[in-house]
Formats: sequence, C-alpha cells, structure tokens
Amino acid sequence: MPGSTVRSLPFGHSRLTDFGLAKGVVHLNHGSFGATPLTVLAASDRWRAQMDADPTTFFNRDLPGLLRDTAARVAGLLGGRGEDWAFVENATAGINALVGSVELSPGDEVICLSQVYGAVGNVLRHHTARSGARIVVVPVPVPFVDPAPLLDRLRRAITPHTRLASFDHVTSQGATVMPISDMAAICRAAGVPVAIDGAHAPGMLALDVPAMGVDWYVGNLHKWCFAPRGTGVIWCAPQRQGQLHPVAISHYYGQGFTSEFDYGGTRDNSAWLAAAAGIDYLESLGVERMRAHNHALTRQAGEMLASAWHTEVSAAPEFLGSMAAVRLPDGGGGNRRHARDLAIRLTQEYGITCAVVELAGALWLRVSAQVYNEANDYERLASLGATLCRGLTAAPAP
Repeated sequence: MPGSTVRSLPFGHSRLTDFGLAKGVVHLNHGSFGATPLTVLAASDRWRAQMDADPTTFFNRDLPGLLRDTAARVAGLLGGRGEDWAFVENATAGINALVGSVELSPGDEVICLSQVYGAVGNVLRHHTARSGARIVVVPVPVPFVDPAPLLDRLRRAITPHTRLASFDHVTSQGATVMPISDMAAICRAAGVPVAIDGAHAPGMLALDVPAMGVDWYVGNLHKWCFAPRGTGVIWCAPQRQGQLHPVAISHYYGQGFTSEFDYGGTRDNSAWLAAAAGIDYLESLGVERMRAHNHALTRQAGEMLASAWHTEVSAAPEFLGSMAAVRLPDGGGGNRRHARDLAIRLTQEYGITCAVVELAGALWLRVSAQVYNEANDYERLASLGATLCRGLTAAPAP
C-alpha cells in the first residue's frame, strides 16, 4: 500500500475498509486480540504460498535469513540490535521461556504487580510452587495518578531473597502505563534482574527497550503493530542470552539465543515473516500521528464514560496509552463470572465489543482506541450507564 495513499485518508470509520472487521459491530477491544489489516493478511498468505511451493528449500535455506531480516525490522522499531530479538507465539510464551530459564530455590522470592496479567501470574505460580520460592505482590494504586507510592512499595518489597522482578509495561486490567525505567533502576540497584511483560506496548508506545535497563522484554506485535495473530517477540540482554532457552528445546540447543528461538521444529512461520508488513502499515499511518490520535481518543472516551457514569478512570491521562478502564456505576458485582456475562451481553444485545475486567473489587469496562475508531463509538456505551449492570449482581459468584 503506497504511503501517499494511506496518509491521504483520515483516521476514523473510513479506516474500517483496511480491515476485515464485521459490520454492525462497534469494535472497542483492539487491545485484546488486535485487528490485522487486509494487506498484512495478504502478505502472510504470500509467505505461506512460498513455504508450500518448496518446503525443503524454504526451511533449510531461506527461513533463517528471512527471520533475521524481520528481526532487524523489529529492532528498528523497538530499539537495539536484531540479534538480540527473537520471535515467540505471544508474550505469554516469552514469559514462560524466560521464567523457566531462571533458577529458583526454596526461600527465593519473585516480585510482581497486583495487576499482573492472569496468564503471567499463573506462570509465576507454577515455577515458584515447583521450586519452593514465593511470590511477593506489589500493590498498584487505583486510580493510578502518581508513581511515587508504587516506587516506594517496590523498594520495600525487595529483600536479599529476591531473585526476579516481573512487571507489566501496560497493565491489562487497569490499562495503566507503568514507570518501567524507574522500576528497573530500583531493581538494578539491588541486583535484581527484571523481566517485562510488554504485551500491549509495541506500537502503542515509543520504545527503546535496551535503554530501559531491563534484562528481558517480551511483547506482542499482533496488537498495536498490526502483525498477524501469534506474533510475539522477546528481547534478551546480551549477558543473559546464554541462560535463556525456548520452552520447546529443539535441534539448535546450545547454539545461541537466536538459533534456538528461530527454529523449534516444523511450524508455519508466515505470521512472523508478515510482521514486517505490519510495521510497514504502522509506519505508513505515521507512527507518532497514530499514537497521538489513539491517546487523544482514549482520553476523550475515558472522560466521557466516567462523567456519564459518575465514576472514575483507572489512571490519569499521562499514564494511559491507547486504552482506558472505567469503573461501572455500581461495580457490577466484581467477579469473573459477572465480567464474562457482561462482555457477552454487550455484544449480543448492544453490538459493542470491549473488555470487562476485575479491578479493585469492582468491574470496569476497558475500551481501546485505534485508527478506525471515532468519538461517537463510545457515546452509546456512555448512554447505557447502570443498565449494563442490571441483573449481574444477582448472579451467584463462581
């Protein structure tokens, strides 16, 4: 897609033609699963066709160089060197790999945030339970308006037994952009290695990952970088690469970070290779222009909903990216079953998709803003108000 053609189009509903999103639905949940541009899906199809035309040549000769070329494009967007980036299926797969590569012993401690993503929390529970280590949770204030209390709690949470700190860059529940560089500096001063779950950050935020002072960083490209689904990345500081291995140990074990991650056996790598087309699409929009649009729309939507419902947004505007969580008028009952039921009702009864999350003992709606959204997408949601919660609190808790 020529860049001049893309830039000539405004953001908003006219952009829906770039995607295959269903008509008649207000799509406010880009943050959960992304939306892949049609041009990127076509690129993925072309890579798949090339693979199927001569699988032996593709896997034996072409694939290694192609993956490294694509990793170089990722580095150009997210910082650092291509040789320090590798591909994984998603951020959770990356977290599994890096936490599994950290040696934990009885009495060791692993720090995470109270808003840790559910799957990542399970990874930490699994490995600490097996090793006899324990998890130390640092509470994230809600709403998040000042990083100082969080940073103070983090300092006090670190002990001589702390072996790892795992932080969300953008929390899934509260859609809050965390002060990662400041948090990493506190950990680094105490000799604690830091792993970042950056599932939402690539594309949403301007990143220079090596400059953050962390040891590992994982993220998804299928959310805000427009890659096909199943495209995640992992960055590893050079001094840590000898100890990091993929979950699936395969033929290249012990032959280097990128070799081990690039080839884990026969699989369809077309989504990973099409990540370059996703970056092309992102850049054709004007990266800073897109981020400014999404952030402004996120702020407007959050303030509109909070005002209509007389509640609050999960974080101050300076700690939001392209998502915001807004508390429901009566909290909606505040458990997972209620959240699931409400998300289903929103789609079936009102034709609106957005995330419903549990946070601080209540239910919140998490809305996303993307280039295909406009302010009026959120107006119907604001008008629903307390009717969204009707009947939910009567449902029994799981």
